[in-house]
Amino acid sequence: MSVEILSPRSDVIFKLFFSDERNIELLTDFLKAVLDIPADEYDEVSITDPHLLREHPADKLGILDVKLKTKTGKIINIEIQVSPSDTMQERIIYYGAKLITEQLGKSDDYENIKRVISIIVTDYPMLEESSSYHHRFILYDPVNKVAFSNMLEVNTLELPKLPSDSDGTMRWNWMKFLDARTEEELNMIAETSPQVKQAVVRLIELSADEKARALYDAREKERRDIRARERYAEKNARRDEKLDIAKNLFAMEMTVDQIVTATGLPRAEVEGLRN
Repeated sequence: MSVEILSPRSDVIFKLFFSDERNIELLTDFLKAVLDIPADEYDEVSITDPHLLREHPADKLGILDVKLKTKTGKIINIEIQVSPSDTMQERIIYYGAKLITEQLGKSDDYENIKRVISIIVTDYPMLEESSSYHHRFILYDPVNKVAFSNMLEVNTLELPKLPSDSDGTMRWNWMKFLDARTEEELNMIAETSPQVKQAVVRLIELSADEKARALYDAREKERRDIRARERYAEKNARRDEKLDIAKNLFAMEMTVDQIVTATGLPRAEVEGLRN
């Protein structure tokens, strides 16, 4: 490999890779590895949003997902997340419900609603109570073991939980492809199946594309800038909290030395508060 391979865990690269019509066979192979729906659903797969919504680094950091429809109109939404979020589950449900409600116009009947399936790949553990890397959720009664509806389905794939040894599934092969961190790992996973080998070839081609690399670099800069702003805000919040503590300690008639030890604030700053 003569170029630095762009990580498929980047949402920009993930979107560019799986939204490319030239990769439609790879996309359907990935879907077959993850989902439990009839194989003929993939006879007609159409990508409904093949383009990036934002191509300028000044735009607000948003969600880059892949939306598509199957032969009978099932809606599948795929996204990858690299940063943990306390509200991820809520957002997934909200977004899935939105994909259901936006199907109906004022005069449409409920029977026209098509099934919505979400596939969420995370680069962090999302479901701490389980060690499995793949979960499939539908509306289900766990007491009576009865499914209410599969109209809204959520599949989660957590890369950190991926076992180091193959479990004999194509799902593992695809997850290992997404999780590859080095050129050596990509070369090894390329030997697991012809489809994944082709995916590695296409990823190398995408990595050589100047526009793709520019988008990748802009996205990564955007993430770094956001993290820097968050760290700055956290640092200032901690400082303000320490200042409030120092003021209260002065009210309790503690000495400057005691307050410096208790808060970790610079002596000059503590003395300034006293003055």
